[in-house]
Amino acid sequence: MPATGGADCPKVCTFVPKATKSREVAFDVTLAVAREGAYANLALPAAFGGVELSERDRAFVTELVYGSLRAQGELDSVIEEATRRAPSSLDPEVTVLLRLGVYQLLRMRVETHAAVDESVRLAKARGLHRVAGLVNAALRAVSAHPAEYWDRVIGQSTTSLHSHPSWIAAEFDRALAECGGEGELAEALQAQNDPPLVTLCHLPGLSERPRESATRLSPVGSILSGGDPRALPGVTGHAVRVQDEGSQLAALLLTRVTPLGKTERVWDMCAGPGGKTALLGAESARVGATVLASEISAHRATLVEDSTSAVATRFPGSVQVEIVDSSVPREERFDRILLDAPCSGLGALRRRPEARWVKTRESIPELTTLQESLLRTGLDCLSPGGVLAYVTCSPVVDETTSVVSRVVGEDGPFRTLDTPAVLEGIVDAPISGHRRGSAVQLWTHRHGTDAMFIQLIERVA
Repeated sequence: MPATGGADCPKVCTFVPKATKSREVAFDVTLAVAREGAYANLALPAAFGGVELSERDRAFVTELVYGSLRAQGELDSVIEEATRRAPSSLDPEVTVLLRLGVYQLLRMRVETHAAVDESVRLAKARGLHRVAGLVNAALRAVSAHPAEYWDRVIGQSTTSLHSHPSWIAAEFDRALAECGGEGELAEALQAQNDPPLVTLCHLPGLSERPRESATRLSPVGSILSGGDPRALPGVTGHAVRVQDEGSQLAALLLTRVTPLGKTERVWDMCAGPGGKTALLGAESARVGATVLASEISAHRATLVEDSTSAVATRFPGSVQVEIVDSSVPREERFDRILLDAPCSGLGALRRRPEARWVKTRESIPELTTLQESLLRTGLDCLSPGGVLAYVTCSPVVDETTSVVSRVVGEDGPFRTLDTPAVLEGIVDAPISGHRRGSAVQLWTHRHGTDAMFIQLIERVA
């Protein structure tokens, strides 16, 4: 499912949960993901807003939802063995019930009677009386064998590795080979199974980050130790953004590769939903530079306006938002350009655990065609001496180094900059393992960020 601007690509779910108990909430959310394509990171908070649950129950639901979505392929191997039926042959409601039940038995080690009885009760409560017997029999079959037995069943499956489809594992392995990461595949995949920390971006000139919670790398980032970030005054006022540390660094690499000048124009080609745009705008506005934010989707353009509202209020005229297809050639020239390209998003799977089972290898060629088109347009709009940052939240070779080599490798007045060296001059702490040729490749298991790829490209003056 292609995104339209990097890692932050929200999709509003259409269901309104009516559940009153923890397992019912988990079922409603997970079914919405399976049947409607809802995003779990949006659907779950919406569900919590509609019910009263204790902190302990919320933690249980969160683990059950995200864990079962991450382990979907492995759970399906168990379900197929226990029922002698392919999960794809079952109704979505039944498959979701079984996944939740199996996850409780094998990963959460919930008592058998609780996992089985509550799953059967849930089936009946949702009007699925006809399959209650199947759910009961399948879960009792799972509980009849020790966890080691099912680990062997999962290990014999050729469809997944460390809770990732095998094709994604192969793409990670291929990308790691370009970063001196041979032998790190298991660690890289496991890092995408661990929930991320909540990191905040304090927009320069609008918010000061607390030193005691500062991020290790980003000079404008902090870590939220607990609580709902949406309740923070800085977040509600848009002076502070919830944003991955890697995304912060991607924007800062463009604004700080050289000092921004007062007359410079910055173009954010695929701005939605506006997290990086806000940081570009804050950095630019402080010196009098301006930002043009382009977004093809009207809805996402509205999100960009919302994201940059604090910057626009403090510095009127500093950020302009337009609805346009950035792949279409234009006559304007810009001093700095951010191309946060639509990509597979495989570097941010820890944020959307269900995405790994939705995306397909077949979608990559269509994305690379778009990425190359956008990159050519961006380079054509670059002023002499200007710099473009090509960014993806994916480490996949075809979306990263291959795109850059095909476009920049052609005859023309462009050269790749030593982006790792630029990053070393920006970060707060020494960094290693970030070099991928002339590009930066951040890795979750190495740096704690999303697996962001950033290549700075200059038009030779």
